[in-house]
Amino acid sequence: MTKLIRTLTQSALLLLSVLAVHAASPWSVRLRATYLQTVDHSDAFTALGIHFADNAVAVNDQWIPEIDVDYAFTDTISAEVVLTVPQTQDVSLAGVGKLGSFKHLPPTLLVQYRANPGGAFRPYVGVGVNFTLIWSDKLAVANVPLGLDSYSLGLAAQAGADWKLNEHWSLNVDVKRAAIRSDVYAGGTSLTQARLDPWLYSVGARYEF
Repeated sequence: MTKLIRTLTQSALLLLSVLAVHAASPWSVRLRATYLQTVDHSDAFTALGIHFADNAVAVNDQWIPEIDVDYAFTDTISAEVVLTVPQTQDVSLAGVGKLGSFKHLPPTLLVQYRANPGGAFRPYVGVGVNFTLIWSDKLAVANVPLGLDSYSLGLAAQAGADWKLNEHWSLNVDVKRAAIRSDVYAGGTSLTQARLDPWLYSVGARYEF
C-alpha cells in the first residue's frame, strides 16, 4: 500500500511538473524588420481654388522596427500583439510637394491560426484590429495649417510562417495589411480622407520561452 501511494505521488508530481513546464511556456516574441508600404488612396477635393484629383495625398514608405508578443492558447490558436516605436512620416500633395509630417504609433492585436503543430514549418494566418494613435501633425499648404484625426481604428490581417531552428529559435516571414485612415482638415473642415491602408512586409526571428 505504501509503495502504491509512493508511486501515485511520484506520478502526480511528474504530471504536475510536466503541466507546469507547458503552462510556463505559452509565450514567445518575434523581432522583425518591417517595410511599411502605404497604398495612398484619397478622394478628390478642392482647396485654395485648386482641384486635386483622387489619390493626390501620399505618405512615404519606410522601414520600421517591430516587436511582437505572442501567447499560445493551444497548439493551433494564439494571440499576437504587434508593437513598434513611434514613427514619423512625411505627407505630400500631387502638384504641390511636401506638406509636412506627422507621428503615429500603430499597435495591432491579432488572433492567429497556426497550422502543422509539432512541425518545424508552422504557417499561420491571423485577423484582428489596429489602433493607430496620430499626433504632432505639422502639415500646411500655402501657409494654411492642416490637421489629421487623433486616431484610426480598423481591421488588420496577416499571413506568415515560422521555420524552427532549435528549441527556442525560429526564422520568420510575415505579411500584414492594416486599415489606417484619417480625414485631412483645414480650418476644422474635412477636405478629404487619406486611406493609408499599408502593407507591412517583415522578416525576423521568433524566440519561444
